Amino acid sequence: MANADTTRLAVLIDADNASASVAKELLEEVAKFGTATVKRAFGDWTTQNLVGWKAHLHRHAIQPIQQFAYTQGKNSTDSAFIIDAMDLLYAGNVDGFCLVSSDSDFTRLATRLREAGKVVYGLGERKTPEPFIAACDKFIFFEVLKRPVEAAAPVQVPDVPDLRELLTHAIRETVRDSGWSRLSTVGGLVSKTHTSFDPRNYGFKKLSELVRAQPYLDVVDAPDGTGFVHVEVRLK
Repeated sequence: MANADTTRLAVLIDADNASASVAKELLEEVAKFGTATVKRAFGDWTTQNLVGWKAHLHRHAIQPIQQFAYTQGKNSTDSAFIIDAMDLLYAGNVDGFCLVSSDSDFTRLATRLREAGKVVYGLGERKTPEPFIAACDKFIFFEVLKRPVEAAAPVQVPDVPDLRELLTHAIRETVRDSGWSRLSTVGGLVSKTHTSFDPRNYGFKKLSELVRAQPYLDVVDAPDGTGFVHVEVRLK
């Protein structure tokens, strides 16, 4: 997989299902993973429902994709979203996809894109159904993208998996003969088994800050033969 500097990402936004209030923050989050070479927002732009998004289109160079609601009660936006995603997949011009929605209808799309070898990032609200979250390589909740006015006030997302259970399981599975686990290995395992895992869900910016705050863990900084310092953890 290409690194974050060269990874080309398609950002596809379900404007009917995603709040415009996080437009700036979600694109900043996407920039951590690669370059958004495609940015499209899908919806019926002739209605007043998407007026909040219109101010962000030119500001962030997002292309609006018009999709009329042909039938009452049917979501035509989903179909246009999926068709464009598949077109981009077959064109072969992107390395991954950012699917911005809280709609479980995109679960199969995320799975199909990953089957084709593409990395898939999901971004949506905490209410997003678990199947869609699990279908992505990584899922980021909108709730952690909006920073509080007070910089010191932590943001914590409600109803996320129990942190102690996640960490203790990962440490037991990765413990070495020394009795310690390397933090990067622990974090990697948790992220693979829980795609929505993010230290920010628990009010911390970094995993190292999160583990240091847990009273049931011992944490040390251990240098290796190369001189690099690694954070290691174990259960007390």
